[in-house]
Amino acid sequence: MTIDPSGLDARPAVTSYKIGDLVRLAWSGRIRVPHFQRDFRWESQDVTRLFDSVAKGYPIGNLLLAVREQESEERFTLGRLRLTSPVSGESLWVVDGQQRVISLANALSADAHPYRPFTVFYDLVAGEFLEGERGTGDRHLVPLPLLFDVPKLVTWFSSVGVPVEELVDEAVRVAVAIGQYEVPAYLVRVDDRQVLTDIFQRTNTHGRRLNRAEIFSALYGRDNRNGEEELTLGGISDNVATRTGFGSIDADTVLAAVLARRHPEPGPDDGWDEYPAGQAEYPDEDWPTAFVEGEEALVRTVDFLIREAGVPHVSLLPYRTLLVLLTRFFAHFPHPGSNSLRLLRRLFWRLSLVGPTHGAGFLTRAIRPGDEEGSLRALLGTLPVARPPLPRLDRFRPNEAATRIVLGAWWSLRPRSLVTGRVLDAQDLDAVLQQDRNAVNATPMIYPSLVTDTSHRQRCANRLLLPSDDDPVSEIPGALAHQPVGLDDATWDAVLASHLLDRDTAALAGRDADAFLEARQERISRQLAHFVGQMAEWDYEDTPALDSLDLDDEFQDTDDADRP
Repeated sequence: MTIDPSGLDARPAVTSYKIGDLVRLAWSGRIRVPHFQRDFRWESQDVTRLFDSVAKGYPIGNLLLAVREQESEERFTLGRLRLTSPVSGESLWVVDGQQRVISLANALSADAHPYRPFTVFYDLVAGEFLEGERGTGDRHLVPLPLLFDVPKLVTWFSSVGVPVEELVDEAVRVAVAIGQYEVPAYLVRVDDRQVLTDIFQRTNTHGRRLNRAEIFSALYGRDNRNGEEELTLGGISDNVATRTGFGSIDADTVLAAVLARRHPEPGPDDGWDEYPAGQAEYPDEDWPTAFVEGEEALVRTVDFLIREAGVPHVSLLPYRTLLVLLTRFFAHFPHPGSNSLRLLRRLFWRLSLVGPTHGAGFLTRAIRPGDEEGSLRALLGTLPVARPPLPRLDRFRPNEAATRIVLGAWWSLRPRSLVTGRVLDAQDLDAVLQQDRNAVNATPMIYPSLVTDTSHRQRCANRLLLPSDDDPVSEIPGALAHQPVGLDDATWDAVLASHLLDRDTAALAGRDADAFLEARQERISRQLAHFVGQMAEWDYEDTPALDSLDLDDEFQDTDDADRP
């Protein structure tokens, strides 16, 4: 992204807002918070700590606000508040300080106060702020909204019958301390989105730089219009997880997939309107429509991964780049033929083994709208001729592609519970992992305290793919060495085979860890080679589908040649 070296036309104005004025601006719809995917993330203790700092006069940090013209009246949310922006005039958009602004505006509002984490009370006796339901029912505990409204505070004192004058004085003191507290702020007047992007990228929120998805959402997102929630990057991730059971895809990957659908080479700093007219493949599409269509393409992609490629969960996905690539393919070719699906599966596993070394742009550029067969040929043509080596088995690292390929091979065996013999499915995997994008919680160690050979401890052979809440993961050696009473021989053999074991190998589990791991490592190596060969199909020619060949013309030529 190129930034004008002159930067801002005018330096940011330095000012300050009394909390009383700041909160009233927010309630009037004059302060807006960009619709970050992260949304509000503070908990009750964070909100109470903020007010404690204010009451003590401690610094709570600066605000960075972008001054923007309000184009039309809109309804939007601010935490738990439902607000309406003015028809015209200027609004202040929070670049840095989102958590603080939302906390102040909501905890001091009677409408939002009943909802956590904004339920905060002040203890007039102890002189401290309390969170949640602990503040209900006591006469010396004042709800924060009353401290912000002196007439109502006086009425409240009369209604609860507080007799001690000192308590009234304490309430007024804290009310004044909050309302008159001044928050420093920088005001930036700029409409250039590139400059705003640069400001977002350089601004840290609580020591953490905003990621690409958060920057994009802040600049191009909207708050709800007419009281209806609009789709966000986080919403797409949640919807895909709910619809498919694939787990939570991170917002950066969702954004990359949505942008790749619109253009073959979305760069790292591309926004919604970065491309010249005619370059984007959906030039007249607004972002809400693109988000909806992007979600549908992602769902088709995930369905392919689950049904065709044998990847049941995001924690087993070798590279996120492949999800972006496939989303672009399924956006343009939503219903590929059976041979195309096979070629696509072949491509997925070959790329998983080789690694997408060319980058997402190089691969997505090969997908040409309207040419499904040509796109597949071009994608397969990007791969090197030489076969890559198989993933290493001497170290188990579930955040690395090599280990995830091994887990994919194990999943193809339909792993079973060691206790019940039941085949464990994708729902079990998702239930164990929940929002995790790493399969470590579904892959317990067989020997967590192995000391005879630490290199054995790190091997893939020392793990089981066992997404089960019923199995005693702390007693796996004993469980492997003894057939459960309720399982017949055939079922137990199937259980062992699903974990790359047989009876002889399993019998070693309880008495010779090194011999057990050596034997299982050999079985893992053989099965991995078979699985990779089956999925990558190295020995098969990448032929087009039969319906892409113009057989009628070929037969027509033959018929003409045979005619007298």
